[in-house]
Amino acid sequence: MAMTIEQEIRAKAVELGFASCGFTRADAAPDAGDGLRAWLAEGRHGEMRWMEDRAEQRASPNGLWPAAKSVIALAMSYAPASDPMALANHGELGRISVYAQGTDYHKTVKKALKALGRWLAEAHGGELKVFVDTAPVMEKPLAAAAGLGWQGKHTNLLSREHGNWLFLGIIMTSLELEPDEPASEHCGSCTRCIDACPTGAITGPGRIDARACISYLTIEHAGPIPEQYRAAIGNRIYGCDDCLAVCPWNRFADSAAANRAFLPRAELAAPRLADLLALDDAGFRETFSGSPIKRIGRNRMIRNCLIAAGNSGEAVLKAAVEPHLADPDPVVADAARWAMDRLG
Repeated sequence: MAMTIEQEIRAKAVELGFASCGFTRADAAPDAGDGLRAWLAEGRHGEMRWMEDRAEQRASPNGLWPAAKSVIALAMSYAPASDPMALANHGELGRISVYAQGTDYHKTVKKALKALGRWLAEAHGGELKVFVDTAPVMEKPLAAAAGLGWQGKHTNLLSREHGNWLFLGIIMTSLELEPDEPASEHCGSCTRCIDACPTGAITGPGRIDARACISYLTIEHAGPIPEQYRAAIGNRIYGCDDCLAVCPWNRFADSAAANRAFLPRAELAAPRLADLLALDDAGFRETFSGSPIKRIGRNRMIRNCLIAAGNSGEAVLKAAVEPHLADPDPVVADAARWAMDRLG
């Protein structure tokens, strides 16, 4: 019996390293745009002006590409083999979010999306466009509409098979594909992700204030980190996994299903703060070559490491902090003064 086009696409997606593949209409998730507009109106996006500037394109696939008829939603697993919280009590080390410890996922996911797109165009024709999260596309609502999972109370996509360790990619196409049933919600009364947030950034089920989120503060925020959040950051120097790590559905996530490109690099799994604080710009670029961390630049990483040093309780780190008191970047110098005060 001949395979349907949807079955062919799923088989090719698995061959290219995707863990899940689903289909939905381009006009699915109509409420997502309203939620985005309300979130932006409340200022919860902080300094992420790029979300505001292209809000109407982001609100709907047809707002971005009117010719789109169907959406192919894809997920690639990065389930970790070790406990993401294991370094919480090691103040001399920096904690890097699991997703950023390996190869830059933008490149890995986009390469696979392009390969799938080329195959689809050759095999079945039609026009298409591929998107990772650098484009104004609401991947999570579309993936939920395509049956890949549901948006948990932490707002991230959750799957019964893969937990919440998933990178998402989207292919929009002019082809008419048979849509899948949307996934049902399975969080129930659980609030572990909300309770685990160190800064209270998850203000309720499905409500997050980026301005308080450690991932936002250490990655997207360019200025001084507000003092009320510095102690809560602990030794997190790039991102935060707490709300993801505590989810009970992760017990079904198999690290063997993770794409090998996302295996942690030894130097990023448990970096010493003293070593990172010694990096100049060239050293930073060399250390984080091929990593998504490279995009934040040396000064922002040094700022983050200084906050972590101040939280470490390790007086020995004063020697690594002190040179930054005279840093020409006032944000770095401010973080260094705060760290020295904390270290006594």
